[in-house]
Amino acid sequence: MGKEELNGGKSKRSKNPLDPEEFRRQGHKVIDFLADYYLNVADYPVRSNSQPGDLRRLLPDHAPISGEPFDAILRDIQSFIVPGLTHWMSPNYFAYFPSSGSTAGFLGEVLSSGFNVVGFNWLSSPAATELETLVMDWLAKALGLPESFLFSGGGGGVLPGTTCEAILCTMLAAREKTLRKIGTHRVADLVVYASDQAHSAFQKAARIAGVQPENYRTLPTTRADLFSLSPDLLRRTISKDMEAGLVPFFVCATVGTTSSTAVDPIKALCEVANERNLWLHVDAAYAGSSCVCPEFRHYFSGVEGASSLSLNAHKWLLTNLDCCCLWVKDPSALTAALSTDPEFLKNEASESKKVVDYKDWQVALSRRFRAMKLWLVLRTHGITGLQSILRSHVAMAERFRCLVAGDRRFEVVVPRTFAMVCFRLRPAAGLSSEETNELNRRLLEGLNESGRACMSHAVVGGDYVIRLAVGATLTEQRHVDSAWRLVQQLADALLGAAIINGR
Repeated sequence: MGKEELNGGKSKRSKNPLDPEEFRRQGHKVIDFLADYYLNVADYPVRSNSQPGDLRRLLPDHAPISGEPFDAILRDIQSFIVPGLTHWMSPNYFAYFPSSGSTAGFLGEVLSSGFNVVGFNWLSSPAATELETLVMDWLAKALGLPESFLFSGGGGGVLPGTTCEAILCTMLAAREKTLRKIGTHRVADLVVYASDQAHSAFQKAARIAGVQPENYRTLPTTRADLFSLSPDLLRRTISKDMEAGLVPFFVCATVGTTSSTAVDPIKALCEVANERNLWLHVDAAYAGSSCVCPEFRHYFSGVEGASSLSLNAHKWLLTNLDCCCLWVKDPSALTAALSTDPEFLKNEASESKKVVDYKDWQVALSRRFRAMKLWLVLRTHGITGLQSILRSHVAMAERFRCLVAGDRRFEVVVPRTFAMVCFRLRPAAGLSSEETNELNRRLLEGLNESGRACMSHAVVGGDYVIRLAVGATLTEQRHVDSAWRLVQQLADALLGAAIINGR
């Protein structure tokens, strides 16, 4: 095993935890293990059927006293860990939004982990910082973002882990900017705004930022407006709050909501926010990646009026988790809220103001070299390659939509916008709204319990809907067609049982 010595017929492992030859041997085994996993992942039940506590019952309750052979550990991973996973990389995975990946993304992650740099400031690893500034400008240009979000235009981008971090950091920046004007004693008067379709990350960020719970404004949306946030309602609510002596300071607009992929009218909302000098953040966690395709860029219309924008490259841009992309027009607002300057980090480069110190763009000090994997993805596939993959996912979702629309028992609840379809069994004669919702809940549970597909749900306008999101890297048309056949088979059984029971 690596640099070994024969000692009485027994092998002796190197005592160096990072022995290069042992690393090579074990690394090859891990690559082979994962290659086989990807080859066979479609055969696993997509959603794990594990019960609470299963893994604890299978594994020892204490760590080994002596180290164990790597081959034995891999066997345990296959026997005990893999059966307890929900397989997000399965081509039959259609739940939530995908956690897409690629060979380039995985190998970029390997390089990032292998270098193990801690790029909190420029000096700690100059290439890590400068590659991040470069790759964020590359992607901004590929998405058609305005120059004001690029470093060359006075803005800039950073790679936090998730959208939760992006919303929190921008909210903190907006909060500090506002409190410098009105005084910190008025923090309890601050108000934030989003639609009732916005991600729960909005409320979590508000809580951490010290906004009072009664000052979270989640404004109602309607089916008539396709569940997008109304600019007029936002304007009226802001005015009402200001009349009450409160201080509006932050609006979160969404392009591609989690529940239905609704798109808020960015241009009109920016106009409302700018009237009152509010920070407007665009959360495009899922759908933002689609804007590498010109035909989707109209959803970003008016984004030049926003203060910041984020998307998750790990959702739909082949970049393994985690990799969020956040752009801001005014980096100084971020650094004013988040920067620290301890003596042990002082250096000439930072004091020259000619470099980016990313520690001041995020909550944590330490940070990972995420730019490496995004750079590999962009270089490996190019913009045209990414466009082709995204378009294929949209085409598969559109085919599924057509299949649903062609079956009178079902309905498409909201128009398909990207690569996600919201559908449900139609209300049948004699069934109440609650009973229809329960029928759809049972349909979804049957789908997931089958192990042949995995989907998730949302409640939109009071209706329980099933969400099919295409985006797993290995998904092909045959997997989407198979999912539809499974939906039909389970619906036949459910509706047949309902008829027999007189309901």
